[in-house]
Amino acid sequence: MSPFARIREDIAAARLRDPAARGPLEVALLYPGLHAIWAHRVNAALWRRGARFPARLGSQVTRWLTGIEIHPGATIGRRFFIDHGSGVVIGETAEIGDDVMLYHGVTLGGRTRDTGKRHPTLGDGVAVGAGAKILGPVTVGARSLIGANAVVTKDAPADSVLVGVPARARARISGEDSRAVLMAPEYVI
Repeated sequence: MSPFARIREDIAAARLRDPAARGPLEVALLYPGLHAIWAHRVNAALWRRGARFPARLGSQVTRWLTGIEIHPGATIGRRFFIDHGSGVVIGETAEIGDDVMLYHGVTLGGRTRDTGKRHPTLGDGVAVGAGAKILGPVTVGARSLIGANAVVTKDAPADSVLVGVPARARARISGEDSRAVLMAPEYVI
């Protein structure tokens, strides 16, 4: 897929997930989550080629400009969207599937200083509410929802809803609306 096709796909994904998006030009110019992921693709390419310092420098400049920190070693799938963005941190060994959405203040962080896999893996179609923290080398299964301010430290199967501190998983209810789950008062800490 060409870089321009990826950009168009990212803009379409943002417009699909954000009801406030008025048009593609507004989204392309004014959405820091998109700017961060576009910069990440450049920084990740540098990282994979062994240009570690320029990749880290690029990620820090992007952090300064957008308020979103994505380590260039993180692996991120297609149609990834960060809504509002400020305060998002994605660690070096994090793996993010396709069609994932994060709100502001989300951390995909580590819990140890060990080398190797130390950040979370999010399956395809996962949505993460504002302020949630997913810590350590945990795996969150596809199509799962993580409520606002939840703290996830254990694996969760696909189609789960995770809420609380520490987060507890329950199965998603058939036909459950992800926006309703992410915004419902009973899921906010």
